[in-house]
Amino acid sequence: MAGCASTGGIAPRQTAADPSSLDVGAAVRAADRSARWPDADWWNVYGDAQLDSLVTEAIAGNPTLAAADARVREAQSLAGVAAAELAPHVEGNLSITRQHWADNPLFYGPGELANQNTWNNTGTLGFSYHLDLWGGDEHAHERALDAAHERAASERAAQLELEVNLVRAYVDLSKQYALLDIATDTLARQQQLLALAQRRLAGGIGTQLEVSQAQTPLPEYSRQIEALHEAIDLDRNQLAALMGKGPGAGAELTRPTLSLDAPAALPSALPAELIGHRPDVVAARWSVAGAARGIDVAHAAFYPNINLMASLGGFAAGGPLFQFLHAANGAWTAGPALSLPIFEGGALRSKLGAASAGYDEAVDHYNATVVTALKQIADQIVQLHSLDAQQADAARSVEVAEHSYRLAQLGFKRGLNDYVNVIVSETQWLAAKQGVAQLHAARLAAYASLMGALGGGLTAPADSPDAAAMQPSQHVPFGGKVLKSLAPGNGTPADAPAAAHEAGDTHGESR
Repeated sequence: MAGCASTGGIAPRQTAADPSSLDVGAAVRAADRSARWPDADWWNVYGDAQLDSLVTEAIAGNPTLAAADARVREAQSLAGVAAAELAPHVEGNLSITRQHWADNPLFYGPGELANQNTWNNTGTLGFSYHLDLWGGDEHAHERALDAAHERAASERAAQLELEVNLVRAYVDLSKQYALLDIATDTLARQQQLLALAQRRLAGGIGTQLEVSQAQTPLPEYSRQIEALHEAIDLDRNQLAALMGKGPGAGAELTRPTLSLDAPAALPSALPAELIGHRPDVVAARWSVAGAARGIDVAHAAFYPNINLMASLGGFAAGGPLFQFLHAANGAWTAGPALSLPIFEGGALRSKLGAASAGYDEAVDHYNATVVTALKQIADQIVQLHSLDAQQADAARSVEVAEHSYRLAQLGFKRGLNDYVNVIVSETQWLAAKQGVAQLHAARLAAYASLMGALGGGLTAPADSPDAAAMQPSQHVPFGGKVLKSLAPGNGTPADAPAAAHEAGDTHGESR
């Protein structure tokens, strides 16, 4: 029955990785595992009402998310098209034409039609139903549903990326304000020292060199302040763009008031439940499931199939307008239509080979996504722990540098040391304060990246396909039916009846 078509030698080569089998590394193993999975509104831990509003507006107005939502709706509609192939089809056709006959008896001989106008009318009602003996249409519908699931997960991944990018941009805005405060304070102190040097020179106890040394840093400090104002404006423009608004919306933003007391802890179920909480991993799993159904569709094409067809209608030519409705003009047809591959030049094997290669590609992408996810989690844990350790050292560095600056400033006022000592100590104090501000911002940003790496509040792991759904079905013709198993591997499916093994087709191939 299967003619010359054979599936022998064509099968997927890759296997989806189990996240639990991957070594997560020492950093993840040593991390605090008392935390739960992130909440959907994970950014609330920063305690900034303006940030909460920005994220809400961005989710509602970002054009990239709107495009992702349109792709989801498109995929859902295409799934509806595939579902329609599973149902019987009924079609009606009505043709009403008016015909003028030529005044030439050579066409039809002498008669009453010469130079006459008549009606040629047809009305038919057709019925067709594809029996889908091997599940090709059903698997095509499942593949379309998997594609819709994949796009929905991809939309959530795009939203998570937007949330993380917006929070990080907002953190950068906060950092620029902190650096601006430091630069402004440093400029004010330098101006005070310049005034002191000028008074010393006027009193005869200073030199022109000291005045020049006090004046030298002022232009650079002014430049730094201008550069920080530029950075603030650019961050505002970026935030406005993420919200899907014009730059004017960013100009209305006030200074951030971020704080973060949340620990760098991980859920105890990591990495086993990562496949249900991280949207790009979920999307990759649905992609594998869809590719598996593509193999099933390609397999089904190797087998014969039957369409049930029927039609009812009437035809009338040369009579009155509705003559075709007369009982004598009625006609009907009914019966099965069998189709089977005999010789198709290798097209079926090529399609199955393409489907198998596509499945391997989807599996490799899924495996890479899982590996990347674990790497990102480990990276953020390492960074957060390092930043926590650095903050204590940076705070002590500020204390020491400030004390040194106070002593140098006092010594210069009393004429005990020259101005070079003041410049050196002031520069060290400025660098130390900038380091503290940058470390604080880095920890805020790293926490946002960790929330993104964990999935950022995707709390519906049931939406991820299980391991069985990510495997191609085993098609085993037996007893006029197709036994479909979702068990992996090339051996006898674990849930198939023993008789299937006795039938001799343990590989699910067409013979």
